[in-house]
Amino acid sequence: MGLKEDFTDLERKTDELEKSFAMEILQDYKLVNKRQFIVILVLIFTLICLGGYVIYLLNDIGTVETTQEISDFDTIDGTVVNGGSVWTK
Repeated sequence: MGLKEDFTDLERKTDELEKSFAMEILQDYKLVNKRQFIVILVLIFTLICLGGYVIYLLNDIGTVETTQEISDFDTIDGTVVNGGSVWTK
């Protein structure tokens, strides 16, 4: 009887070791997946920000702000032109 009990006790300990090793591997795998997910989210956010900035720069290139004063009267060589009719001073 002692040999059979020792054998079953040895099987039980082996199963416990295998289960604990498997659980340790699964926990490490879970931790690695969480880190990779966070890194992927940061990379996606960075790429979106970079793309937005590039679009902003491309839309901003070549634009110059100008102000123009609009009036009804234009002067040409001392004469005032208004809507096609010429007045002299």
